[in-house]
Parts: sequence; C-alpha cells; structure tokens
Amino acid sequence: MKYILEEAYKSYRETIKTFVLNFNTSGEDFIVDQRNSIKLFVLSEETINIKAFRIPNIFNQFAYKFLRKSKAQRSYEYANRLIKLDIGTPKPIAYFEFTTPFLFKKSFYVSEHLNCDLTYRELTKNFNYPDYDTILRAFTRFTYKLHQKGIHFLDHSPGNTLIKKHGSDYDFYLVDLNRMHFGTMDFETRIKNFSRLTIHKSMVEVMSDEYAKCTGEDYNKIFDLMWYETETFQEKFHRKKRLKKRFKFWN
Repeated sequence: MKYILEEAYKSYRETIKTFVLNFNTSGEDFIVDQRNSIKLFVLSEETINIKAFRIPNIFNQFAYKFLRKSKAQRSYEYANRLIKLDIGTPKPIAYFEFTTPFLFKKSFYVSEHLNCDLTYRELTKNFNYPDYDTILRAFTRFTYKLHQKGIHFLDHSPGNTLIKKHGSDYDFYLVDLNRMHFGTMDFETRIKNFSRLTIHKSMVEVMSDEYAKCTGEDYNKIFDLMWYETETFQEKFHRKKRLKKRFKFWN
C-alpha cells in the first residue's frame, strides 16, 4: 500500500487508513456503479468522501504500475493544482494505491464531502429551476475562467460540476478530476469543451450568448460551432451505445 496524505490530516492517518482498508464493509453508500464507488465516512466532525476506482484491465494494471499515474493520484494532484489556480473543487485529503510487484490493483481518492444545492444536470432537466438563466450564464463564465487559466476539463459533463448558492451568487466546484490537460486552448478546443453538457438547443443558445460576451467573439460563430460539436458528440455517443447492444446480443 502506498499513500499520500495532506499535512492537515496527518493526525487522522490511522483512521483514514482503516476507512480505506475496510471500504467494502463500512461507510455510507453515496454512488455505486459498475466503474467506481463513492462512500461517505465521518472523520471527527467532518464528513469525507472516498472514491474507490475499480481494478483496471490487465494491460492498464501494467501501465499504471510502471508507465502512468493512477486515477487516484491524478485526482489528488489535479485538485491541488485547481485550488492553486483559484478553481473550486472539494478539498483533497489523500490518495491510496494497492499494487503487487508487477501489477497495479486498486486505488482510492479521499476528499472532503461537499454538500451542494444542485449540479449542472438539474439545469438540463428542469427549465423552471429558480434563477435558471442566472445560473446557466454564471456556469458559462466559470467555464470561460477555466479556459483562460489553461484548464481543459475533459470530463466537462452534467454531473461533474457541483453548484452552491452563496447569497445572490453561485459558486462552482469540479469533481471527477482524473482527466485534465493544462495549457493554452485554441478557440475550437474551447467551444468543443461544451459539447457533452446538454442536448437542448436553448441551453446552447444561452451559453453561446454568454461566452460571446466573455470573449468578444461573434455569437453566430460560437453558436454554430457549439451546436455542431454538441450534435457530433451525441451521434458518437448513441452510435457507441448501439454497438454495445449488438455486442451483448451476439454474446
């Protein structure tokens, strides 16, 4: 077992290790799916969030052991990098990795648990949500801020931005952090970064309008590209689902 723990949590080292080692039989289920599981644990007076990444396939077990950083390590390092760049994300606490001499096995990312008011996903389902237009435009400005700081969040999708209301303002926090690139982004890459967020043309129109205000670019240029990238992503997504169904049928 290898782990890295934030200095502020060193006094809780053994407790956090116990949480991780007993992950399967303890904690409160928060998210459970085929890929990864998230559980909540009470640490003193704080609730923390532990994400367990599933054991990768045999090729990636070798790659993560010798060639690449694990998803847990990347999540931890990217969270610290985002905080230094003044981008919201739940506070990172630790990451753990379990390996054999030649293969990588399981990994865990530990962070604070952030209670949010909503995620971006709610905006795709409830067009009557209070302050709807204000939130969607603020989210667009937040995405522009990411782009200006050279943050290409590859998993910029509906469930991966938590939203909290503070007075009349809204704050945004990124989660599911293990896929990011850092560096200057060209116009096409910036606009394509919106492609996974919604299937609704009305939302793309609002985001295009607000992004045009942020950048000074022509609205029509932004909208045409954003809607094209949105439709292209949806076509690829549904094509992939159809192929999976056929593969399962044949098996």
